[in-house]
Amino acid sequence: MSGAPASARPGPAGGRPAPLVALFTLLTVALALLVILSVTVGPEPLPWTATLEIVLHQLTGGRLFSSPCPGVTSAECGRWVQVVWDARFPDLVLAVAVGAALGLSGGSLQGVFRNPLADPYLLGLSAGAALGASSVYTFDLEPANRAFVLPFLAFVGGLIPGTVIYLAARSGRTSPQTLLLTGVALNAFFSAILATFLLYNPVANISVSFWLLGDLEYATWGHDGLVVPVVLVVGVLLLLRAREVNLLQLGPDVAQSLGSDPRRLTRQVILLTTVVTAAAVAFAGIIGFIGLVAPHIVRRIVGVDYGRVLAGSALVGGALLVVAWDVAQVVIRSVIVPVGIPTAFFGALFFLYLLYRPSGLSRAGGPA
Repeated sequence: MSGAPASARPGPAGGRPAPLVALFTLLTVALALLVILSVTVGPEPLPWTATLEIVLHQLTGGRLFSSPCPGVTSAECGRWVQVVWDARFPDLVLAVAVGAALGLSGGSLQGVFRNPLADPYLLGLSAGAALGASSVYTFDLEPANRAFVLPFLAFVGGLIPGTVIYLAARSGRTSPQTLLLTGVALNAFFSAILATFLLYNPVANISVSFWLLGDLEYATWGHDGLVVPVVLVVGVLLLLRAREVNLLQLGPDVAQSLGSDPRRLTRQVILLTTVVTAAAVAFAGIIGFIGLVAPHIVRRIVGVDYGRVLAGSALVGGALLVVAWDVAQVVIRSVIVPVGIPTAFFGALFFLYLLYRPSGLSRAGGPA
């Protein structure tokens, strides 16, 4: 299942990467502008100029604009501020954080497993988190505090399969392929328990099914305040291991001869990606394909150095999920469409493109 060493393949433009500082600055600015423009999207479209003024007013505490929406009546302005700052902006901040978490996780796992198809959900994290979330609806736990009980149990559920795989990796007797197959088995096991839960309480099926398709509609600033720091801290820790991941592409023996410990690196990456993916799933539900697609897109732009790949995957993952949020808002204006549906459509088509293009997965960091 593992691919050929990614470092053995040339990057784009004959192996010369694009000017990285300018490129990542452009990606960051583009992501910020995309978020601002996305705030105007929804059942009630808003002028983008008013949206920008409101966001800048709120971010600067009124230092840039004394009034959040000049030229508008106070009643109308108050309603716009509520829509922009309290309803839509927390959703989009969470979308960026969750997309970044999944992109980072996908890129890191593809690197340590040397497998272009590795994905954070392949380790069974999604099924474990789904089981934790479904228990809230199945057994009607803490209905008054569900907004925080559900993410907590989903987070704990996501940690369980990740911990099992971490312990298996710690034993030192399992190959990367065995660890991936362990994740597949855990996914099936937890999915079976989830199906049993839903049979026990069919009424919970609707709520659980909506959450399983990805749910950003009820994000709050409190949720963002919990997820964003986790993504930032774990992202830095993963970037610090990018050099070792690059060495691992030459093979475990070569990496070890150059001073890296492949088994320790694999354990660390599994632990970090488990934590950040569980945090993302806990507050956003199951959103597929971001962790698979984002690293492939980035590798085609900046080459195969994992310092660039991980940073780019975070930015591209956030942008992909923001675009999916936009599509979910406008595809059927009278219905709340789970954000996981657009990502599944796009991800499946992109995945098929990777598989059936003439060079296969070779330019995307995988075997031809």
